[in-house]
Amino acid sequence: MTAELETDPLALERQVCFALVVAARTVLSVYRPVLEPMGLTHPQYLVMLALWGSEPMSVKDLSEALQLDPPTLSPLLKRLEAAGLLERRRLPEDQRSLAVTLTEQGRTLRVEALKVPAQIVARLGMDVGELERLRDGLTHVIDAAVRADKGA
Repeated sequence: MTAELETDPLALERQVCFALVVAARTVLSVYRPVLEPMGLTHPQYLVMLALWGSEPMSVKDLSEALQLDPPTLSPLLKRLEAAGLLERRRLPEDQRSLAVTLTEQGRTLRVEALKVPAQIVARLGMDVGELERLRDGLTHVIDAAVRADKGA
């Protein structure tokens, strides 16, 4: 990096937003070939991770857990339901709310998904500890951004 880039606050390479976007895009490209044989896209994988961790979940709770707005989440749920991995049902106690539960096929897919983290670590060629520190740092950035957004 040249001295000019090191001091220019508008240099593309110095921008946190640029590094985050490029990191997200390139890391997701590493997930694609691992998830494809499971029939999942990365956003669908995140939905399944949330449900494997806790089900049933209301659409509202799932939306909050994934930090996705319902209009973005709804098509994901429809595709996963069409694939036979989950079901959406109205809650008897509140007909306005939908509960999302895994089907037996969705629960069984978890066994295959257990291989995903190790495959991603191997493909990235990074130490697990380094990846955990990165995740923790990103979580810190996310929390700071949420606080900044609320303060704006």
